[in-house]
Amino acid sequence: MPELSVGERIRHHRTRQNRTQAVIAGLAGITEGYLTQIERGLRIPSTDVIARLAAELQVSAGVLLGDSTPQAAAPATAGSDVVRALLGQLGPPPGTPHTTAGLRDRVEEAWRSWQTSPTRFTEANATLPALICDVESTVRARRRDPQAADRRDALRVAADLYGLLRSYCRRVGRPDLSLMVADRALRAAEDADDPLRIAAAQWNLGHVLLAQPGSSGDAAEVALDAADTLRRALDTREAVAVRGALELVAVVAQACTRRAWAARDRLAQRVAPLAKIAGEGNTLWTVFGPTNTELHAVSVEMLDGNAVEGLRMADRVDTSCLPSRERQFTFGLQVARCYDLRREDAAVLVHLLELEELAPQDLERSPLARELVVSLIERARPTYRRQATSLAERLHLL
Repeated sequence: MPELSVGERIRHHRTRQNRTQAVIAGLAGITEGYLTQIERGLRIPSTDVIARLAAELQVSAGVLLGDSTPQAAAPATAGSDVVRALLGQLGPPPGTPHTTAGLRDRVEEAWRSWQTSPTRFTEANATLPALICDVESTVRARRRDPQAADRRDALRVAADLYGLLRSYCRRVGRPDLSLMVADRALRAAEDADDPLRIAAAQWNLGHVLLAQPGSSGDAAEVALDAADTLRRALDTREAVAVRGALELVAVVAQACTRRAWAARDRLAQRVAPLAKIAGEGNTLWTVFGPTNTELHAVSVEMLDGNAVEGLRMADRVDTSCLPSRERQFTFGLQVARCYDLRREDAAVLVHLLELEELAPQDLERSPLARELVVSLIERARPTYRRQATSLAERLHLL
């Protein structure tokens, strides 16, 4: 996660106390010009100067060096019980066996919470451990079930749960667990012999690979192979939606590898027709449809550094119809990044504050959001420096 430099920390604590450079420099025994250069990052102060500045600013030297910032207050990663449940360290609670229908309702409710709640990480940490244990124990119990239909239903529920866990683990900074649960989702879908869920599991795997440096090509290959296999297996609207979601993985892979022209062409030639057929929806929680396609078009321009075109496209997008707060958050963050590319800092701040209201826990955990806040602090004008500083403090950057 990005952090502020020594000079930026000194400036933060000085301006927070409404003290001028001349006063602090004089009390610390240095010139005002030298302090200006330190705060701008042009000079690196000695340990003796840092100690004197810290004494005048009434903070420890470690705070100015970034060693004693309130990082402990920063959001935790994966909930410990979630990790223990995934690793099989939490045994199934005693009680009567769970019905597949009851588990399906719980998994669907967990998905709704994950996609729509502003406190989704807190809720996930509370509900997922028991749900993981219950689903996995039910799958084991159905393994030798003479009723093949019951076993397949349990495996479908497991595949859906592992899909949620892929997203959860990725967002909390556990790519190792994200890859593990993506593989479990694929195994469960294959054991259930469910073509739609097999494709959705490969969509999940594609997103895991997108997050791995240098694996964009692998992500695109997995997604496009899955889309072609699904095309031959099923011809339903749900299948069209999942194929469209898989094509979007390839779009992101192309944009991430600086092939924006190829990403734009795929959006127009492959994705848009599928979105028109599928319509707005949320098949297997992929949120695929025309609006999500438009969001990816904005993302392509942002990744290509084409902020003007990205903002022009964003003005035409209405995210109110999306069933996912997460996608709304991602879109707003990309718009903020486009404004950042244009150095329109006031607009960046407005969008970040809106995102904090929309999904505060996502903002805390977003590396891009934290980078944008650091940039704001570096360039903040007096008219909005206090707001930018307060936001940085809430994100534990100061």
